[in-house]
Amino acid sequence: MIQIIDYGLGNTGSIYNMLKKIGVKSEIVDNPLKLNDGSKYILPGVGSFDNGIKLLKNNNWIEKLNELIILKKNPILGICLGMQLMTKSSEEGIKPGLSWIDAKVIKFSFKDNNLKIPHMGWNNINPKKSKLFYELNNQSRFYHVHSFYVSLSDHSFEIASTNYGKEFTSAFNKENIYGVQFHPEKSHKHGMQLLSNFSKI
Repeated sequence: MIQIIDYGLGNTGSIYNMLKKIGVKSEIVDNPLKLNDGSKYILPGVGSFDNGIKLLKNNNWIEKLNELIILKKNPILGICLGMQLMTKSSEEGIKPGLSWIDAKVIKFSFKDNNLKIPHMGWNNINPKKSKLFYELNNQSRFYHVHSFYVSLSDHSFEIASTNYGKEFTSAFNKENIYGVQFHPEKSHKHGMQLLSNFSKI
């Protein structure tokens, strides 16, 4: 079972529909008390860093998530803003992140005016060996839409990168914690493969 965390920001319906399409059982959970130990979780996110942390804190998600993810080591996948919220901080705001991984979120800045912000569209990724990228390779394309990217303190946690003006971390993994900057729920067959892989971790 995958529980999709509905804290007020994110494409929960799109994720649910994609999981249903590939035959993976899931449910959308709008209350932390409904999270089950032994499940896998997806933390989506579309919007600003501070607002995401505020919603998680005000609706009592953080304490329950720390119990299930940090103490009990249940697998979780952060998508887009959900990935960024797992870090320590973001240039987008002033609030501290969940601090599950030693990283900060940086705003894109380019000297080349032809590169637009936000980074929006389809890009190939450069995956490393990981269960999350089983049967995926550097020809796999995923849909990105973001103005900020994750900068890891320890690059050994990077499991994929994407080039947009520079090479940036587009996926990380630390123990049971996974994050992807792109949107697998919008990425057709490659997104289906990634979500199927996560369901088997």
